Parts: sequence; structure tokens; C-alpha cells
Amino acid sequence: MEFAALVAWVGAAIAGVYLLTGWLRNGGLKEQATKVTRFPILVVVGHPLSAVVGLVVWIAYLVSGEVLYAWIAFGALWVVIFQGFLMLTRWLVSRGGRHARGAEQVFPMVAVLVHGAVAVTTFVLVFLVAIEVSRG
Repeated sequence: MEFAALVAWVGAAIAGVYLLTGWLRNGGLKEQATKVTRFPILVVVGHPLSAVVGLVVWIAYLVSGEVLYAWIAFGALWVVIFQGFLMLTRWLVSRGGRHARGAEQVFPMVAVLVHGAVAVTTFVLVFLVAIEVSRG
């Protein structure tokens, strides 16, 4: 199950990189400077950064077997999911409506759904592993 969590985490990262590059290609950074976007820059930067830090800690757990690393990775996922949920709700509220604005409006629904589903799967798998290894 540990490696299934790793595969899911990498899958979520790949989908996330796809979304981030689409946001950047469609003027995400430029729109940040003009306050056109609905995505706060700290969340746009913090979401992938927190995910990468958590992934590194998860890999440290896989290599070392230290239970504390599994729980730290799980904690990092709480931060990642909170930030992702914040972006998702802002995207859903403004997607195609009269308040639509920002580079995030070009995100394909399928990509957002895949990214979210794989992220939730990662969260559940990491949690189950952390519980399992804590029990000894």
C-alpha cells in the first residue's frame, strides 16, 4: 500500500503540473500582477510546494521506515488538500459565470477532476499506511 500511495502521489503531481503549466501559459503570472486572477499567489505557490515537501517526506518514510515521516507526510497532505480545496472552490464559483476571470478559467474539467480524485486517493492511502505502521 505504501507504493500505491507513492504512485498516486506522483500521478496527482503529474496532473497538477499539467494544470500549473496551463495556468502559466494562459497568463497566470501576468494576471497576478494586475490582480485579475482569483487564485492568491501564496496558494498557487504553496500548493505545489507543500505537495513536493510532503512527497519528499513520504519517500524518506519509504526509505527509512520511520513512522514519524509517514505522519508528517500525512500532515503535509492536510495543507495541500486545504489549499487545493480553496483553489477548487474559487474555480467552481467563477468558472464560466458572469464573474469569470483569470487564467484558471481554461482548466479542463476532466483534468481538475482527475487531479482531485487522485489527490484524495493519495490522502486516504497515506492515512491508512500511517495508521497501519503505527500499530506495529
